[in-house]
Amino acid sequence: MADDNSNAAAYWKANLRLITGCLIVWALVSYGCAILLRPLLAGISVGGTDLGFWFAQQGSILIFIGLIFFYAWKMNRLDKKFGLGE
Repeated sequence: MADDNSNAAAYWKANLRLITGCLIVWALVSYGCAILLRPLLAGISVGGTDLGFWFAQQGSILIFIGLIFFYAWKMNRLDKKFGLGE
């Protein structure tokens, strides 16, 4: 019983670490690159507009979609590691 509790605690800790990492990346891209660093990124041109505007309009959305796939991939690996695979 104690082994099951420690296994569940380790699984939950790994899951929270993954979620926290994904949220940090999302916040850095969404708020950092699109809002805070926009003046610094204004001189770099991407697709006819500056990089700061691109992050604000499209980049943060694309990064978010990429994070969804990354999270699903990592959770599948985490489930297999802890014996919870399908």
